[in-house]
This record gives sequence, C-alpha cells and structure tokens, in this order.
Amino acid sequence: MNAISAPIVHPTDFSDDSMNAFAHALKISVVAKSKLYIAHVAERSGAQEWHAFPHVRQTLARWGLLAADAPTAAIFQRLGIEVVKVEIEPQDPVHGLKRFLETHPSELMVLATQGREGLPRWVRPSMAEAMSRRARMQTLFIPPHSKSLVDAATGDLDLNRILIPVDHRPAPLGAIKAIQQFYRALGAKPEIRILHIGDAAPVVATVSSPGHRAPTEVPIEVREGDVVDGILQAANEMRANLIGMATAGHHGLLDALRGSTTERVLRQAPCPVLAIPAV
Repeated sequence: MNAISAPIVHPTDFSDDSMNAFAHALKISVVAKSKLYIAHVAERSGAQEWHAFPHVRQTLARWGLLAADAPTAAIFQRLGIEVVKVEIEPQDPVHGLKRFLETHPSELMVLATQGREGLPRWVRPSMAEAMSRRARMQTLFIPPHSKSLVDAATGDLDLNRILIPVDHRPAPLGAIKAIQQFYRALGAKPEIRILHIGDAAPVVATVSSPGHRAPTEVPIEVREGDVVDGILQAANEMRANLIGMATAGHHGLLDALRGSTTERVLRQAPCPVLAIPAV
C-alpha cells in the first residue's frame, strides 16, 4: 500500500489556502506512512516565525488520531511518521525550495495555488506553478475554493472519482501508472475516467493484473473542442475529486505567456490537480 516511499514536501506561506494544502499533505503522510517536510522561506533574517507553522499535533488530535495532550514523540510512536518543520534562510522562495530539495529528495509536493488568470499572472507568475516546474516532481495542487480531497476538520479522505486527461505527447502511460500508485497508496478504489480532447486518441496498453500477460487496451473517451474547456467540463460532469495529468512544461512563446495545459486547467479546476512530470 505504501507507494509513496520517499518524503513529501509541503511549502507554506501560512495563508488560509496553505493551511488547507497542509491538511492534504499531513493526511497523505499519515496514510502512506511517508516523512513530511513542512517548508517555509523566512521573510527576513532572524525572523521568529515558528509559531505560525501549522499545528501538527493539534490537527492529528482533532482527527482523532492522537490524544490532545500527546507529546511530539507520539506522532512517530503512534502513527509511524516523521514530520519535520524547515525554515529556509531568506531568499527567492522558488530558488530556496529548489536548493532544499537538492539535499532532501522528495517524491511528492503538496501546495496551494492562487489560480490567477489574465495579465496580473503574467506580471507576477504563480509561485506554485514555478515551484513545480523547477522541482520537476509530482505535485498535488490545491486550488482555492475548489472541493478538497481531505476534510481539514475531520481528516476524512474523499477520492472516489478521478479524471485523467491524456494526449499523444507527453506519453500517457507513465502518468496513468503514477496516478494509480497515488490512489493505491491512499487505499482508494476510485472510478477512473480517461479523456482525450481532439481527433484520434492515443493507444494506451497496460497489463490489467499480474495473471494477465497480454496487454489490455485502456478505454479512452474522445471529445472535440478546446482542450482546457473540455477537461474542466468533464471534471464538473463527473464531479471529479481529482484531475491527474502529465505535464511537459512550457513550449514556445504562447505557452510561456498562457502557461502549459496543466497550469491553465489548475487555475480553474473544481478539484485538486495532480501533475506528473513527463520523463
């Protein structure tokens, strides 16, 4: 069940949106038994900002996983996870996080995104998107005002429906397998819907179970129209809890201005988005 073997990292700025993302990171860490880094870039040298870090023990107590007066050591003793709070020296947040990850390799990043659109985003690009591109790792984005995978009050996990948009490039099989590992690590058995917007869908063949040697072609729904609009419409129709998709970053001037397809989807997504970097 533990497919998320390497640590999880949650960059935070202590905002309300970040606190929601923190709940997701902590829940995933607890269920998958993964180490969790909570990372913050200090605003100035010598700043005492530890008091603003998310309260791990209080959250776990609220979820009924720890006693309210349990010591810090109980997090590992009772739940088998290690939570490390990291304050990075003042610097550009994206650069600071990248340097941290160079010495603390992690498998999944969980962070909030502001979901900006239009000219203001070009002037001040989304910090969350920049962090994901520089880190080149699986990233679970928690958009503002979207439905959540994790109820921050109770710790309940809702992962019943996943939409996976695919295209010929990036090759979809790697992303599909990564998304399978993600929900299996959380003990979920969701309904999966694979979608292609365009003409002919890519052919994706996978082995359905260890007892089947012959590959099975994965059924893919095909729709026409604008790619981003089509993905968002399908996600709303099926009331998706998660959109999982491969991302290849930016290609050319248009993508640099508008953002990749994944980035444009997550700015309007009705649910969290799991971005899988293409190999």
